[in-house]
Amino acid sequence: MANHLDLEEQEQLDEIKHFWKQYGNAITWVLIVVLGAFAAWNGYQYWQRNQAAQAAAMFDEIEKVTREGDADKINRAFKEMQERFASTAYAPQAGLLVAKTLYESGKVDPAKAALTWVAEKSSDAGYASVARLRLAGVLMDGKAYDEALKVLDSGITEEFAALQADRRGDILLAQGKKPEAKEQYLKAFKLFDESTDYRRLVLVKLNTLGVDPMVADKPVVVQAAVVAK
Repeated sequence: MANHLDLEEQEQLDEIKHFWKQYGNAITWVLIVVLGAFAAWNGYQYWQRNQAAQAAAMFDEIEKVTREGDADKINRAFKEMQERFASTAYAPQAGLLVAKTLYESGKVDPAKAALTWVAEKSSDAGYASVARLRLAGVLMDGKAYDEALKVLDSGITEEFAALQADRRGDILLAQGKKPEAKEQYLKAFKLFDESTDYRRLVLVKLNTLGVDPMVADKPVVVQAAVVAK
């Protein structure tokens, strides 16, 4: 009986040896790839967390220098953010903040450059859309109307469609194109939710142009007696 068990164990051992001889090398390489991928993933996650932490600290520094109002420091800090942390969510946020601060201090060209960078480089479509809307406004203030309209023509997500139409209306009105401006304001008015405060501002713009969208949207009711005549 013992010899029979020994023979069975020997056969199983031989089968294992044969299997490992045939497939062992492939299994080893698969394990190396899987474990390597797992290690790389963990390393990437650690790198991302580390990048986010450093980017957050850099953003705090940018907030600090924007409060101080030193344009040179602001530009240096933002350049470092662009070079080191462009892929993080903090970079476009910093770009919008920097552009606002620089524009308010009369540094128009650097402000436009910051907004252009966010519009073109941000991986977040929302931040890119906001940058395009603000850039169009800056260009409009500088009377670069055609360029401003071009900025609004693409790269703005659907959630900002109402603001896009409103900004386009502002530019067209500045160009003296009142009928086209009315059309865009009406579009914006319809796209804004009724509870949105900004919708009231668009309504004021329309009223100034002699348009009452509340009346325009009401169906015309014709009395049957009038029709009979």
